[in-house]
Amino acid sequence: MTVGADDTNSKTASAGQNRGARGATKILSDILSDLKIAAEEPPVTPDQEPTAHLGAVVDRLDERAFGFLLLMLALPCCLPFVYLLPQIVALPMLALAGQMAAGSHHPWLPKKLHDRDFSIPAFEGVIDRADKYIGWVERFSKPRLLFVTSHLGSRIVGFLMLIPIVSILIPLPSTNTAPGIGIAVASLGLIERDGVLVILGLLFGFAWVFLLLFLGQEAISLIKAWLGMGA
Repeated sequence: MTVGADDTNSKTASAGQNRGARGATKILSDILSDLKIAAEEPPVTPDQEPTAHLGAVVDRLDERAFGFLLLMLALPCCLPFVYLLPQIVALPMLALAGQMAAGSHHPWLPKKLHDRDFSIPAFEGVIDRADKYIGWVERFSKPRLLFVTSHLGSRIVGFLMLIPIVSILIPLPSTNTAPGIGIAVASLGLIERDGVLVILGLLFGFAWVFLLLFLGQEAISLIKAWLGMGA
C-alpha cells in the first residue's frame, strides 16, 4: 500500500516536472485531458460532451494561476469569426485583471463562475486552433525583465490589461482577435516570467484599442486584411 502511494506521488511529481518544461498551452492541454478522464467516470452517454467546472482548472494551477487562467480565457478571443464566446469570457477576464491590479496573490472566483461548466472538447479545439497564433511565441520565451512580473509589476500589468479586455466586449466582427492575442501573449509572459512578452502583448493590445478609438472602422478593416484576420 505504501509503495503504491510512493509510486503515485513519484509519477505525479514527474508529470509536474514534464509539464513545466512543455509550455503553457501544453500544460493547459494536459489539465483538460485530466479533467476529461475524470468527467468520463462513469462514462458519459454518446450524445453528452464531457464538461468541467472553471474552478477545477484553478484548483490544478500553481502560483502562476492568474497567467494560466487569463491565457485560457484569452485563447477563444484570439480566433477570428468566433462570436459571443469572447464577450462571455471577457467578464471573468475583467475580474481576474482587477484582482491582479488589487494585489491578490491567487485568483478568487465567485461561486457562480467557479461552478460554471464548459465543454472540454470545445476548449481543446480552441487551444489547438490558437496554437498557430501564439504557440511559436513560447519557444522564444525566457525569464527576463523580472521586475515586470514582480508583485508590484503584476499589479500594474493587471490594471493595464483592463483596457484591451474591455475592448473585447465590443460586439463587432473580429474586434476580439487583436486584443485577445495581446492578452494571450502578455499572459504567457506572466507564466514564463518574461517581462518582454508582457510588454509586447500589452503594446499590441493597446495599439488595437488606439485604432478602434481614434482611426475608425475603415483603418481597422485595412489592418485586419493585412494581418489576414478576415474582412
